[in-house]
Amino acid sequence: MERARIVVEERCPGLPVTEELTEGDPVESLLAAAGDSQAVVLGSRDMVPMAGYYLGDIGLRVVARADAPVVLVREREATGPSAEDGPVVLGLSLEGPCEALCEFAFDTAARRGVLLRAVHGRSLPDDAYTRSGVDSRASRRATERAQTELAEALRPWREKFPQVRTAERVRTESPAQAVVRGATGAGLLVVGRRRNRPALSPPVGHALSSAVHHAPCPVTVVPHG
Repeated sequence: MERARIVVEERCPGLPVTEELTEGDPVESLLAAAGDSQAVVLGSRDMVPMAGYYLGDIGLRVVARADAPVVLVREREATGPSAEDGPVVLGLSLEGPCEALCEFAFDTAARRGVLLRAVHGRSLPDDAYTRSGVDSRASRRATERAQTELAEALRPWREKFPQVRTAERVRTESPAQAVVRGATGAGLLVVGRRRNRPALSPPVGHALSSAVHHAPCPVTVVPHG
């Protein structure tokens, strides 16, 4: 704990740092800390050959239950844009309210002074597929519909944060693939977790699981809804 504090103080001079060692279950301790925090940051080591699957049991349970945003940072040797340089990528499902998610992403982009890139993945409807392949007209209609919905979801936040440069992209593929591919070159990926999930469903959805396991940058999971 003392070594960790010293490292932080060396890298961030002037930042107040406290340390606390708790007894008991680590998940419950982290959840308790999340109760009065703006965010919880969890890290893990990049262990080859399972480097992509870095969210362990503790991290998964904290992500699934925390009331505060959870930031997941993987220790890795690969080089890339720093958190200050890369854009903030916002993964949106467009299913239900997402105010907390959008506000966190826009506020983070504003404080960092970087581009916010919104990404939405949508699988094509069944009628877009024919015996000869994908019907271009059906694909175009689905894409245009998704683009309209994405622009409408972003409109109030663009008005609230006029200083934030924004870009948006609809990918006609599964949300899980779209979010991970859309995070290429990002400094941070922001995704959401709905608090009220069905009782028998997994603790996190497929798109969120793909993001936290495979994204090439730190990931923030924001509880909402």
